[in-house]
Amino acid sequence: MDHNQQNHIIYFASDFHLGVPSFKESIKREKKLVNWLSMAAKDATEIFLVGDLFDFWFEYKYTIPKGYTRFLGKVADIVDSGIPVYVFTGNHDMWMFDYLEKEIGITIIRKPKNFTFNSKTFHIAHGDGLGPGDHSYKLIKKMFSNKLCQWLFARIHPNLSFKIANYWSKKSRENENQPTTFLEDKEWLVQYAKGLLKDQHYDFFIFGHRHLAVEHQISAKSKYVNLGEWISSFTYAKFDGNTLELKKFN
Repeated sequence: MDHNQQNHIIYFASDFHLGVPSFKESIKREKKLVNWLSMAAKDATEIFLVGDLFDFWFEYKYTIPKGYTRFLGKVADIVDSGIPVYVFTGNHDMWMFDYLEKEIGITIIRKPKNFTFNSKTFHIAHGDGLGPGDHSYKLIKKMFSNKLCQWLFARIHPNLSFKIANYWSKKSRENENQPTTFLEDKEWLVQYAKGLLKDQHYDFFIFGHRHLAVEHQISAKSKYVNLGEWISSFTYAKFDGNTLELKKFN
């Protein structure tokens, strides 16, 4: 996917976890996120939201979780103005189906994907379940992605199912036990990226999931970026047409 007729200026952010830890805190964060989107939309040619936008999301045929109206309205405005917004599903919001695509016009991506902008190659993914290890999560993800499991879950009344899911989300966050420092070559995502480089060159690898804002040179010409999170650090990345840089939104 390349559109070299224009100079691409692209913004990337992930792991907003809207909905936690409380209604009040989530609304405050959502307003900050809307301000960031307004800032990005001033010069962006594309915006990528790389997973875990919501702490929990599930679409019934006629029902979606309450809330997030400022965020969804802002994204709709941006898409309506002609700027494509790509959303990767994360481990907390993998149950996005087609509502948000139809309603606000985003493009939902469920697997790692390659892009080319200004002749630079990008490999982008949320990051959950990639690389070696994490076998118990990979099994759970398989189950959650199963159409029958989704159908069965949708048979439960939303008052109960959302309660169960929010409890599960909270437990999942507590049990993620991800190291709080960047472990360089021991990182599963670094190992995953290096594995891909054996077959093909990428200028940039962009992931969310780890909740660490990291820029790491994994080879002479390839940069690995973790986008961080929006619960306390409010970090994002900007591609200016040539270089990719992590920034903090104040």
